[in-house]
Amino acid sequence: MKETDLQKEIACKFVAAGYGKLFINDNGLGFRKDGIGFKYGLGKGTSDLIGFTVVNGKAIFTALEVKLKGTYPTKEQKAFIEMVKASGGIAGVVRSWDDVEELVR
Repeated sequence: MKETDLQKEIACKFVAAGYGKLFINDNGLGFRKDGIGFKYGLGKGTSDLIGFTVVNGKAIFTALEVKLKGTYPTKEQKAFIEMVKASGGIAGVVRSWDDVEELVR
């Protein structure tokens, strides 16, 4: 399984379970038809899945860094996760649906 496949699976299960909404946060460089380049996404270090978890009727910012077994978050990704958690959001590294459920409980 590729990391992008796991991202899609987690985002779909998250919605189906009624936890809230997650969006795939791709980062990269694109080009317009005239050749001018532009960056897209929320920036370096931001998590793969961004959205919200509904807790007691309120939307709590949620950021999930999806990693396959044997791969690890970068320094920037760890810093983003810690910033979200310190600000009252839900954030962490997940490698499976079980990790997601443990994080949002």
